[in-house]
Amino acid sequence: MTAAALLAGYGADLAFGDPRRGHPVAAFGRVAGALERILWRPSRRAGAAYALLLVGGAAALGRAARGPALGAALVWVALGGRSLVFETRRVGALVDAGDLPAARSAVTALVGRDPSRLDGEELCRAAVESLAENTVDAVVAPLMWAAAAGPGGVLAHRAANTLDAMVGHRTERHERFGWASARLDDALNWPAARMTAGLTAAFAPLVGGSPAVTLRTARRDGAAHPSPNGGRAEAAFAGALGLSLGGRNVYAGRVEDRPRLGGGPAPTPADVERAARLSLAVGGAAAVGAALTGGWR
Repeated sequence: MTAAALLAGYGADLAFGDPRRGHPVAAFGRVAGALERILWRPSRRAGAAYALLLVGGAAALGRAARGPALGAALVWVALGGRSLVFETRRVGALVDAGDLPAARSAVTALVGRDPSRLDGEELCRAAVESLAENTVDAVVAPLMWAAAAGPGGVLAHRAANTLDAMVGHRTERHERFGWASARLDDALNWPAARMTAGLTAAFAPLVGGSPAVTLRTARRDGAAHPSPNGGRAEAAFAGALGLSLGGRNVYAGRVEDRPRLGGGPAPTPADVERAARLSLAVGGAAAVGAALTGGWR
C-alpha cells in the first residue's frame, strides 16, 4: 500500500462518498448473511468459525490485490467519512429548521436507537455520539490498518466491523454467536480509538476547545462507557466541544442508561456542525499520518 494509494483512496471518499451502486461492503454483507443462515448455532465456537472464515477470506482477498490503483480503490470503499459527515450535518440542519419528524427519520442512518420520542437536544446528541464513534470505525481505523497491513489489513478491518454491525448485538440470537465478531472488532479498533482521542485533542482549538480538557475527559469518562472504543472517542469529542453526551437510549424496547461524558450543555445544531468540522480534521490528519508511516516506510 503506497502513500499515493492511501491518499488517493482518502481523497476519493471525500470527493465521492460511498459508491452508489454495487458497494463491495453490501456484497460482503449478503455473503455474510447467507453464511450465517448455514452456520448459526447458539455457541461462541460456531460464531468464531463464522468470523474466522469471513475475516480471513477478506484478508486473503486483499493480499492478492496488486497495484496502486486497486489499493486506492480498496481504501475508498473501506472508508465512510464523507457519508458520515453528510448524514450528521443533515440531522443538525433538520433540527435547526424545526422539522423534528424528518430529523428522527434521518438519524436512523446513524444510530440504532429508537428515535420516535427524541427531541431536538437528543437528536443532536445522537448525531454527535455516532459521529465520534464512527470517526474511529469508518475513518481512522481503516486508514491505520491500510498503513499497518496493506490491502489485506484494510479489508480484514472492514469485514470485522461489518460483522460486528450484523451479529455483534446482545440479542437472544446473537449474544453467543456474535461474541467473536464483536470482540474482534473491539480489538482491531482499540488502537484507532486512542489515536482518535489524541487527534481530537490536537484539533480541539479548531472548535474552541482545549487539548488538555479533551485528554482529561477522554481518560476520565471514556472508560465508564460500555464500549471500550466508542467511549474514548465520544468522551474526547465531548471534551473538545465542551458538551455533555451520554444518557438514556432505547433500542427496540431495551433501555440503556449510558454514563455522562463531559461536563457542558447538551448539543445544539451549531454543535453538530462543530463536531462535523472536528471529524473532518481528525480524518485528514489520520490520512496524512497513515501515508507517512505506512506508505513511505
